[in-house]
Amino acid sequence: QVQLVESGGGLVQAGGSLRLSCSASGHTRNTYTMGWYRQAPGKEREFVASISWSNGITYYAASVKGRFTISKDNARNTVYLQMNSLKSEDTAIYYCNLNGWGGNYWGQGTQVTVSS
Repeated sequence: QVQLVESGGGLVQAGGSLRLSCSASGHTRNTYTMGWYRQAPGKEREFVASISWSNGITYYAASVKGRFTISKDNARNTVYLQMNSLKSEDTAIYYCNLNGWGGNYWGQGTQVTVSS
């Protein structure tokens, strides 16, 4: 089993920044990717960004490319999402995801609210 714990959400004004963190514990040895998804009220969960645990290759949704940066600390089993130039449409619950040999795991989510 894998446990994911997110932190760093909150309320920020449009144009501001936040950094989310997600720490993984448990059976994390065979991790393929870690990433972030988000779900806004009344909408489906959508992909935000991901990073390959072995080689660091990153992928971003078009809506966040150039504003968000995903990074990782292998030693700490932690992935980060630096969010800059936040917009009101970035308001959502952000979920950490780990995809590995043992399956697909999700964190409990952290709320990000951007006020205009």
